[in-house]
Amino acid sequence: MRRFKLLIIATLSTIIAVAQQHEILDKEIHSLQVIVNNDPLLPPIMNLGGGNHVEISFDEFTHEYHRYIYKVEHCNSDWSVSSEIFESDYMNGFNNQPIEDFEKSFNTTMLYTHYSLRIPNEDISLKLSGNYKVTILNDEDDEPVPVLTTCFSLVEPGVGIGAEVSSNTDIDFNKSHQQISFSINYGLINIIDPHRELKTVVMQNRRTDNCVINPRPNIQTMKKIEFTHNRQLIFPAGNEYRKFEILDVHIPTLNVDLMQWFDPYYHATLYTDLPGRNYIYDEDQNGAFIIRNSDDYDNEITSDYIFTHFSLQCPEIPNGDVYINGAWTYNRFLPEYKMTYNHSKQMYEATVLLKQGYYNYNYLFVPNGSTTGNTVRTDGNFYETENEYIILVYHRPNGGRYDKLVGYRRMNFKINN
Repeated sequence: MRRFKLLIIATLSTIIAVAQQHEILDKEIHSLQVIVNNDPLLPPIMNLGGGNHVEISFDEFTHEYHRYIYKVEHCNSDWSVSSEIFESDYMNGFNNQPIEDFEKSFNTTMLYTHYSLRIPNEDISLKLSGNYKVTILNDEDDEPVPVLTTCFSLVEPGVGIGAEVSSNTDIDFNKSHQQISFSINYGLINIIDPHRELKTVVMQNRRTDNCVINPRPNIQTMKKIEFTHNRQLIFPAGNEYRKFEILDVHIPTLNVDLMQWFDPYYHATLYTDLPGRNYIYDEDQNGAFIIRNSDDYDNEITSDYIFTHFSLQCPEIPNGDVYINGAWTYNRFLPEYKMTYNHSKQMYEATVLLKQGYYNYNYLFVPNGSTTGNTVRTDGNFYETENEYIILVYHRPNGGRYDKLVGYRRMNFKINN
C-alpha cells in the first residue's frame, strides 16, 4: 500500500510540473540539498561541461544502510519528461546505479545517514543542455520505490539576454512592485519563428508558485525579441527575508530566543515575528539555507536536528492560510510548513524539524483556492526590497525533439543608496 501511494504521488507530480521543483516522497528523508560547484547559494543551474558538477544529498532518519539507486531523465521546459529522445541521446552510461557515498551521523540526538550523489561521475555524464530530473529510489523491495525527486538545469549558451529591473512599474511608481524588462538576441542560432521556437521562464527568488512562463513579447526586430512594459512581468516586491541560525544546541544564536532540551531532542524557539509595516534593509540570501554548526567540521554528519518553533503575531487573516517559505521548504505549500492560528495568543505558530544551519524564510499567505502566495498581510511589499531574478530561455527548432536551454541570466535588484 505504501509503495502504491508513493507511485501515485510521483505520477501526479509529473502531471502538474510546470517549473523547477524538488519533492520528498518519504517521511524519513530530510534536508535535501542540490549544490552546484560546491556553492550552496547558487541556483541549481550550470553550464554544460567545463568541469561543472552538481551534488545531490539528503539524510535518512536511521543508521541502517538502504540501497538507493538513481535515475536521471531529460525534461522539457515544463519539466515533463522528454519523450522523443532516448537515454543514450542525453547520457553516457546507464541509469539505476547505486549511491555509494554515505556516512552515519556522529554524536547527534537524531540518528541519520547522510547520502550524497555527484553528477557527472564515473558511471554517468550528460550530453545535452536542458532540464534534468533525478529520481532517488529505494531498491530493497521487489520494485524500486521513489523516495525523492530533484531538479537541475544545464545551459548551452546560444542567445544573449539583456535585462533590467525597475520599481517604476506599469501599475505603481516606487511603491510595492518591481517590473522586469528583458530582450533576447538570437543572432547566433538559426531561429525562423521565435514565438513558437523559444520558451521563457522568469522567477523571483527561485519561487515556483509565482513564476512567469512564456510571457508574450511586445517587440520583435531582426534577430531580437523584447519584453518591455509587460504587465505579466510585474512582481510584488515583498520584503527582505527574515533569518536565523542554529549553530549551537546550548546557546541561542541569531534570532533564536531560547535553546531548550526536552528529552530526547533539542528545541529552538525563535523570537516572535511581527508583520512587516516598513522596509528595513537587511542582508539576506533570498530564501537560501546552509547546513553548518559552530564547530564547522564535517557539518553534514555532525549537525543535529532541532525542533524549531516559529510564531507570527498578528490578527487572524481570513479566507486562506499562512505558510513558512524558503528554499528549504522547496517553495511548496506543504502541511508541515502550514501555520496554525493560536487564538489565545493572537499569533500564527508552527514547529518544523530542521538541521542545524543558517536559514532565510518569509511568511506567505495563500488565499483559498489559490496556488500562489503573497506577502501583503505578512511581510509587506516594498519597492526597495533586494530580490533575485532568473531568466531561462529554451529553444526547440522546427522538427526538434527536445528543449535546449540556450539562455540563462541571473541578477539582483537593489536600490542604489
